[in-house]
Amino acid sequence: MRLLKEDCCLLVIDIQSRLFPHIHQYQEFEDSTCKLIEGAKALGLPIFVSEQYVKGLGETTENVQIALGDAYKPIEKMAFSCMDMDEFKHFLKETNKKNVLICGIESHICILQTALDLLEIGLKPVVIENCVSSRKISDKETAIRRLLQEGAVVSSYESVLFELCRYSGTPEFKAISKIIK
Repeated sequence: MRLLKEDCCLLVIDIQSRLFPHIHQYQEFEDSTCKLIEGAKALGLPIFVSEQYVKGLGETTENVQIALGDAYKPIEKMAFSCMDMDEFKHFLKETNKKNVLICGIESHICILQTALDLLEIGLKPVVIENCVSSRKISDKETAIRRLLQEGAVVSSYESVLFELCRYSGTPEFKAISKIIK
C-alpha cells in the first residue's frame, strides 16, 4: 500500500515534559519527531495533538511545541487510546483521512491502544518507529512487534516523508530535503 499525502493525517501523542526525560533515547526521539512534524506541515497534513493528564505529566515539550507552531492545539485526555476522545473522532471524520501517521509516547500504551482502535474501525495506523518511544526499549520493541502482527504499518519519518512527496524537484521535496539534513 503506497501512502499518498491526500489520504494522511498526523497524530502526535503525549510528548509531555515530565515524562519525556525518562523516555529511552529521548533527545534522538525528539529530534526525529520534530523533523516529522515539520515535514507533515510542509506537506499540508492535518495534525492532531493529545496530552495525557496535563496536571501530572505537564504540557508538550517546548521543542515539539515549536515544531508544531500553529498546529499546537492540544486536547487533554485521560484515556490511553485517542479513539476514546470525542475530539479525535471528530477530527478523523472532518479530515476524512484513511491513514493516520502516529508519533509519540509511550509505544506500549497509548500508541499501541490507539493504533489497535484505528485498525478496528478500518483506518490504517502508520507508526513512525523512530518517532515513538517508551521508558524501556523492550516495551517499545514488544509494541512494534504486536503492531506489525495486528496489521499496522511501521516505517521511519524520512521514508514516509519522501513517500508522501513522491517526486523530486517539487517545492515540497525541497522543503523536506532541507528538514531532513
